[in-house]
Amino acid sequence: MKDIIVTGAYGGMGRATVKALSDMGYRVFALDKSVEEGYGNVIPVETDIAREEEINRAVGIVSSYTNTVHAIIHFAGIYMLDSLVEIDTSDFDKIFDVNFRGVYLVNKLAFPLLKYGSRIIVTTSELAPLDPLPFTSIYAVTKSALDKYAFSLRMELQLLGISVSVLRAGAVNTGMLGVSTSALERFCNNTRLYSCNAKRFKAIVDRVEARSISSDKLAMKVVSVLKKKKPSFSYSINRNPLLLLLNLLPCRIQFFVIRLVLK
Repeated sequence: MKDIIVTGAYGGMGRATVKALSDMGYRVFALDKSVEEGYGNVIPVETDIAREEEINRAVGIVSSYTNTVHAIIHFAGIYMLDSLVEIDTSDFDKIFDVNFRGVYLVNKLAFPLLKYGSRIIVTTSELAPLDPLPFTSIYAVTKSALDKYAFSLRMELQLLGISVSVLRAGAVNTGMLGVSTSALERFCNNTRLYSCNAKRFKAIVDRVEARSISSDKLAMKVVSVLKKKKPSFSYSINRNPLLLLLNLLPCRIQFFVIRLVLK
């Protein structure tokens, strides 16, 4: 039986992936800030990945069961929507701690459990390789940094026979969509600088998120990547064609389009 660590295991994407892996016979160490009772091959491990000491404790628990982990799959993350000149410093620190630093710490501290042929899969975002949009920029910046980190990590770990891949997912029907909607409404109500712009932006986001895919479909994508003998670096699922089109335009045209649409 192969062992796998999954972070963010009780969110929408993580929960679906944990179930799929367990059904296939993998033993899954399900890390999350809030966990539920284990079942089958699933071992819940309560962990706040923003805290190094908790990750160390979680790795210790995993090590008590096994000395080899086949894969680490990252889903843990938070969504935040704000303007870059209004965001609280504590929120700025928090989103980097969870979305970026937490992934780095899990990989670093669990690395002794990885062997030749092990895999790391990092869920970034369809926004990661694109130019940031207004108001989602802090989230996009963390995911872009995570994407670059994963690329660099693959460059290094390929020399040790360990593959690293990113899953650039678009809108997925999880609890995160409700969180993003609430965050957007909160921003519209609280911003002092962009009240009119934010309402127009909300209308666009609502249309984008209406095209979401199921968590189960994303889980199957993760499983397929896990099974590949030679995984590619990046895999995309449910990317938005309008975002791709916007990103193909020169920067000055992108700025003009955003002004035209939101002002």
